[in-house]
Parts: sequence; structure tokens; C-alpha cells
Amino acid sequence: MEIIKTEDFIKSFRAVPKPIRHIYDIQEKRFMENWRDPRLHIKKIKGLEHAFSFRVTRSWRVLFYFQDADEAIFFEIDHRRDVYRDL
Repeated sequence: MEIIKTEDFIKSFRAVPKPIRHIYDIQEKRFMENWRDPRLHIKKIKGLEHAFSFRVTRSWRVLFYFQDADEAIFFEIDHRRDVYRDL
């Protein structure tokens, strides 16, 4: 699985605390190996067609969608209380 990160994602990622970034790296590797890994807790986002989220931790989420079968676009990372606000 190839991952493309948008400018918004990269900007948001810079604000993520360092310990969360480390856990994100682990989750990203899992995603690349098998996006259906149950440890990711992938969920469909209601109200946003073709968009999904996965857990970095219990409190942090990554929002993404699939470009095609082998390519995902990560467009947001944030605390769960904030990540869904502007959708």
C-alpha cells in the first residue's frame, strides 16, 4: 500500500506531540502491510463519502480515503475531539 500525504496532513502532523508521532509510525507500518489490521480500528466516516479513519491511539485519529486499490491519501491527523469538527 502506498501512502500519499496531503499538505494539510503534513502541517497537522507537525503539531502532533512526539510520543504520538512514534506510535503513528508503528500504525502507518501496519496500515502499509495490511490496511485491514484490526489494531487500526478503521471506521467509515459518516457524512463524508469514501472517507475512513484509523486510530493512532485511543485519542488520535488519521483521516484518509483510497485513491485506488493500492494507494491511500492521508488528509488529516488530530485529536479525536477536533478531527471531525470541520467535516
